[in-house]
Amino acid sequence: MHHQEQTRNILRVWGIKHKPCFRERLLDFFRHLVVLLVILFIMSAVQTATAAQADISSARQGTLFYRAAQDGQYRAAPLLHTDVEMRVTGFINRAHLTQTFTNGSDEWVEGVYVFPLPENAAVDHMRLQIGDRIVEGKIREKGRARKTYEQARRAGRHASLLEQQRPNMFTTSVANIAPHQRVKVEIEYQQTLHYDQGRFHLRLPLAITPRYIPGAPLQSDEGISNRPGSGYARPTTQVADADRITPPVALDQKINPVSLHIELDAGFPVSSIKSPYFPIELSSHGEGRFTINLENKPLPTDRDFELQWKPVSGRAPSAALFREQVGNQMYYLGMLLPPDQAHQASQALAREVIYVIDTSGSMGGVSIRQARHALLMAIKHLRGNDSFNVIQFNSYTDKLFAQPVPATLANKTHALNYVANLQAGGGTEMMGAMQSALASNEDTPRLRQVIFLTDGAVGNEDALFGYIRHHLGNSRLFTVGIGSAPNSHFMTRAAKFGRGTYTYIGRIDEVAKKMQALFAKLDSPVMRDIRIQHGFGAFDISPKQLPDLYLGEPLMFTARSQHDSGELMLSGQRQHQTWQTSLYLQQARPGKGIAKLWARERIASLIDSIHDGADAGKVRQQVITLALQHHLVSKYTSLVAVDLTPARPLNASLHSLAMPVNLPRGENAAKIFALRAQTGTAQNLFWLLGLLCLGLGIVLKVFYARKAGTCHA
Repeated sequence: MHHQEQTRNILRVWGIKHKPCFRERLLDFFRHLVVLLVILFIMSAVQTATAAQADISSARQGTLFYRAAQDGQYRAAPLLHTDVEMRVTGFINRAHLTQTFTNGSDEWVEGVYVFPLPENAAVDHMRLQIGDRIVEGKIREKGRARKTYEQARRAGRHASLLEQQRPNMFTTSVANIAPHQRVKVEIEYQQTLHYDQGRFHLRLPLAITPRYIPGAPLQSDEGISNRPGSGYARPTTQVADADRITPPVALDQKINPVSLHIELDAGFPVSSIKSPYFPIELSSHGEGRFTINLENKPLPTDRDFELQWKPVSGRAPSAALFREQVGNQMYYLGMLLPPDQAHQASQALAREVIYVIDTSGSMGGVSIRQARHALLMAIKHLRGNDSFNVIQFNSYTDKLFAQPVPATLANKTHALNYVANLQAGGGTEMMGAMQSALASNEDTPRLRQVIFLTDGAVGNEDALFGYIRHHLGNSRLFTVGIGSAPNSHFMTRAAKFGRGTYTYIGRIDEVAKKMQALFAKLDSPVMRDIRIQHGFGAFDISPKQLPDLYLGEPLMFTARSQHDSGELMLSGQRQHQTWQTSLYLQQARPGKGIAKLWARERIASLIDSIHDGADAGKVRQQVITLALQHHLVSKYTSLVAVDLTPARPLNASLHSLAMPVNLPRGENAAKIFALRAQTGTAQNLFWLLGLLCLGLGIVLKVFYARKAGTCHA
C-alpha cells in the first residue's frame, strides 16, 4: 500500500488523471519512463563519484580509517612519524630519514606510504628495524626486488621495499606489521644544493600535490606490473602507474608529523640564514657552522621546507671543485659562477614573451592568487619593444590574443583585466597549453621566452618532457612553481629541457622579490654554447649537454676520469663574445659521495636520451648496471630488506592499507577533487542523458496540457 500511495503522489505532481484515455495512458507511460530514467541516471552518477573517491573520502569515517586493498573494509591505518637528520658540508647534503610505522590495531597490516624527496636525491641506503633486529636493504633490479618482497610478504616475514615512482616521489612498503607493533625504516640519500642570486638553498619536499591523471582508463590489468597500487586514480593510457602516484588524502586533520635536525658547515662566513616556511631554532658555532631544529616540533607534513643562507659579502664562491677516488676512478663535482659583467652593460633585446598560467583545480585557494599576482607583475614589466600573449589552461586551453601583440598600454591594460579575473577550476590538461605556447617557433630576431606558472600537478611528465625536447625550437622555457608543494621534478626538468630556469614561489609575500629576480634573468643575456674541454683521455661529464646560464646561477657538473691532474677549460658565448676560464684537477678538494652524485646525474641523462630516440631497452640495461654498481634507487632498481625470521602466522590475515598524506597547505580540496569522479567513467554522459530525458518530460507535459480537452473518458 505504501508504494501505491507513493505512485499516486507522483501522479498528482505530474498532473496525471486516474481514468485516462489511450492517448493519456501513452503519455502517462512516457512520463513515468522519464522520471525513472532521470532517477536512475542521477543515482548512477552519484554512485560513480562516490566509488571513484572512496579512498579519499574514507578519511572522514574515523581517525585514520581506510579501505583495505583485499576486501574493501575500513581498518585503522598505521600511524607514521618521520625524523630527518641532515649534514651539510659546502654544497653537498647527506640526509638520513627514519620513518616509524606504528600499528595501533589488533590485525596484521601492510603499510604503503608514498612520500616526496628532492628531485636530485641519490637514494642509496635503507634499513629495516624491528625491535633490536636491523636488516640492511639490498639494491636489486626493480622486478626482482618486488618479487622478493612479495614472497616475504606472503610467507609472513617482516619486509620493506623502497621504490622510485618519479625522481621526486618514492614508495615505502612495509609488510607484516604485527598488532600494536612499531617498525622503523631508515632511508639515506645525498644531493647537491641549489645556488641562486647569491644564496644557497636546501629544500626538503614534505607534501604531495594531488596529481591530475589524463588519458583513457586501461582495460583490466593492461600495462600494470605486479600488484596494483592503492591510489585513488586508475591507470590510464597516458599514466600507466596512476594508481601508484595518487595516495589517499586526509582532509579532516593534519597527520604524519616530522621533526628535523640540520648540521650546517657552510665552509665560509655566513651573513644570514633563514627558513621562509617553517619557524626554526638556530645555534651558531662560529665560521659558518650552525645547528638548526624546527622550533615547534614535530610539525605536520603539509608544505615543503627550505633553508637559505647567504655568504658574507665578497666571500661567495666563484668556483669550487671537489673530488673522490673510488677504485681506480676519480670522480669530480664542479661549480662555476660566471661574472655578471653584462648585466649592467647589456642592451635590452626585443622579446616575444608567452605567459602560460595554470587555472586548474589544484591551483585553487592561495595558489591562484600567487599566480595572478606574479603574472600581473610580469605584464607590467613588459617593455614597449616587446610583444606578448597570455594563455590559461585547465580542462581546456584559452589564448587571450590569437597571435602575440605589441606591448602597448592598451594591450597590457586588456591583459591585466583578463588576468585579474581568472579563477581556478577543472582539470590540468597541460599538453594543449604546451603545444600552444611552443607553436610559433619560426626564425625571428626577437628573443622568444615562454613563462609557465603552475604547480606542475600532473602525472604525464614524460610525455610533456618529450614534447618540449622536440618542439622547443628557438624558444626558452622558464617555469615558476606556485604553491606550498609544487612538483619540483616537473618544474626543474621542464626548465632544463627548455633551456631556461626554475623559480619557486611558496608564499604570496615572496612574489615581488622572486619575480624581480626572474625579470633580471629574462632581461640579461644568457651564456650559450657552453663547453668543457680537456687535453687528456676519457673524461665522462654529466650532464652531456650543458645548459644555458642566466644571471646569478652557476654551472654545476660531475665528471669521471682516471686523471687526477690537468686542466679543464670552460668557455661560452656571451654578448657575441667568448668567455673563458680554467679549473685545475690537482686543486680539487676532497669530498665524499661524489661518485654517487655522478652516477645519479648520469642515470638522469641516460633516461633523458630516450626522448631523443635512444633504444629504451639498452638504456634500461645501462641504468640498471650503473645503479647496481653504485647502490642507487632508480627508475629500474629498488631497495629491498627482508627479515628471515617468520613473524606472522600463515593462518592470520594480512590487510594492505594505503597510508594517507596531507593536502598541501592553502590548497582547495573541493576544486582539486571535483573532476576525479569523471576519470574513467561515463558520468558526463549520464548527466547529459538525464537532462535530455528531463527536457523530454517537460515537453510531453506541455503537450498533454494543451491536448487534454480533446480527449474524453
